Amino acid sequence: AVHGGFYMLKKPLIKLHEDGGKIVGVESVDEENKNATAKAKMGVLADPTYFVGEKGVGEEIKQIGQVARWICIMDHPIPGTKDADSCQIILPSTQLKRDTDIYVSMVSYKHNVASKGHYVAMISANVEAKNDKEAKQELKAAYALLGKTKKEFFSISPVYASNINDDKRLFITESYDATTHWQTTCEEVMQLYKRMTGKDVDLSIDPAKLGEDPE
Repeated sequence: AVHGGFYMLKKPLIKLHEDGGKIVGVESVDEENKNATAKAKMGVLADPTYFVGEKGVGEEIKQIGQVARWICIMDHPIPGTKDADSCQIILPSTQLKRDTDIYVSMVSYKHNVASKGHYVAMISANVEAKNDKEAKQELKAAYALLGKTKKEFFSISPVYASNINDDKRLFITESYDATTHWQTTCEEVMQLYKRMTGKDVDLSIDPAKLGEDPE
């Protein structure tokens, strides 16, 4: 427990406990792999993948789209960026005749995320493609900016959103979208806080003084 909350990482979701139509606990396993239930006074905050299983997508979530991500390892920075160690490029949808933008994010060995002299670029975008080949075709304008690559990884991930009313006290985050600047993620964190507590996030609070009596 941290600040009165329970964090469950890499733990299976066995069951959600309800009382009066509200979620009041989560049943999982403890460190000894025995069934244990964590009480949830304020509700449960969960990633949507907890509700995707062997039988498919649960009724708690719904798919609202899909994102393609193309990760490329290179031994050079992106051409035309003045040899930048990191950068972000946004290709506007209006210029590409698409419904949404395409994002390119690059970091490098200078950030200790790759071996010396190497760079990691990621292209991401919402896609309508039915397979990898079609999705790569949608991202070709961004891929053409990278130059020669040494290794590539490509994936298409579904984007899920909650299908549950807040009154149930089950708060499910949306899947990460295609953006690379974290704006939408930060906005969702602020919204979730207010939905769970009824208050706006106060960033003026000193974390070191949490729990102290006010003067």
